[in-house]
Amino acid sequence: MSGHSKWSQIKHKKAVKDARRGKLFTGILKEITVAARLGGGDPDGNARLRTAIAEAKANAVPADNIERAIKKGTGELAGGVIEEVVYEGYGPGGVAILVECATDNKNRTVSEVRHLFAKHGGNLGESGCVGWMFSKRGYFLIDPRTTDEERFIELALAVGALDFATDEEGYELFTAPDDFAATIEELERRGIRAAAQELAMIPQSHVEVADAKAAQALRLLEALEDHDDVQKAWANLQLPAAALAPH
Repeated sequence: MSGHSKWSQIKHKKAVKDARRGKLFTGILKEITVAARLGGGDPDGNARLRTAIAEAKANAVPADNIERAIKKGTGELAGGVIEEVVYEGYGPGGVAILVECATDNKNRTVSEVRHLFAKHGGNLGESGCVGWMFSKRGYFLIDPRTTDEERFIELALAVGALDFATDEEGYELFTAPDDFAATIEELERRGIRAAAQELAMIPQSHVEVADAKAAQALRLLEALEDHDDVQKAWANLQLPAAALAPH
């Protein structure tokens, strides 16, 4: 929608400029460890691990780090057990928020996540309270300066995209989760570089929040994503571009 921004676009534009690559690497490596622990260390027989490795390579995570993360997951290297947990709740203005975490201490993490919700005008809810509003998708954000709209639409059709969108801010591509790795390969084959790519929880609809509630919701989402145990925070937030002014 012209003149409006979704949280997914906001977070990815921020990520492109974000210098906190260390946290990005940590999150990807935690996902590799969890995937290996749950499904084994062979990516050929573990689709989740294969996807995590593809995301790691796309973000230039060193191969040695990837290998160590796999071995931690399979128990070949010592280390605390990393478990995944998802928290759900509501932010200011009734925004639905889904928080994916990877932690070695669930009691600590839930306490700290609950505190962040309360501090920024939200509340942590019960499991399932907002999860039904989101669908898992492969997500790609393409800078329109790297390819034209016609080539992008050709790409979307070639990979069997579930949906795509184009505007002057960027081209968005949505795939089935199982097609995520293959889409990365197709982008590389065509010489198109994604500004952002990840397995994402996409909201089925968006809630527009304005004025002070919008700034408060953004502060909550940013605080969650800054937490060491939080992998990703998803929201059905849509707000006027004016709300993106420094706060």
